Amino acid sequence: MVKDAFIVNPKRKSSPMKEQEIIDQALSILEKRLNKPEHHMTQPADTAAYLRLQFAGLEREAFRVMFLNSQHGLIKFEELFQGTIDGAAVYPREVVKAAINFNAAAVILSHNHPSGVAEPSSADRRITERLSAALALIDVRVLDHVIVGGDETYSFAQHGLI
Repeated sequence: MVKDAFIVNPKRKSSPMKEQEIIDQALSILEKRLNKPEHHMTQPADTAAYLRLQFAGLEREAFRVMFLNSQHGLIKFEELFQGTIDGAAVYPREVVKAAINFNAAAVILSHNHPSGVAEPSSADRRITERLSAALALIDVRVLDHVIVGGDETYSFAQHGLI
């Protein structure tokens, strides 16, 4: 059931502030749904939609992690690293520390490409392998690594890379 729904006139330009308010409201609704104990991160489309909103409009690359419990319920969504317009340094040690801190059983890795191209680079593939290996040492599963580029997403899991 939709509360407080409204129709947006596509012919009328909305201000950037108004658009940001809408994005913020959508994120608030999604976060309330995701933080319910009965909600589990099992639908890749839900995860992709949530991440598209989270990364919308960022001008710098950011690396964020969804820390999940053993039933894949969201414990915490945290930005761990921020970079420049075309890269961010990601340190496996810090990701492992955060996973232990949140007592996570699984994670979904994510980052954005401000260029708008969601395809993974060779560096993206390498860091995913390194993080998967490091987290496996403490029995934390990497369920996916999602790259957001504009309105597009690339899922390592859906492409058989995890």
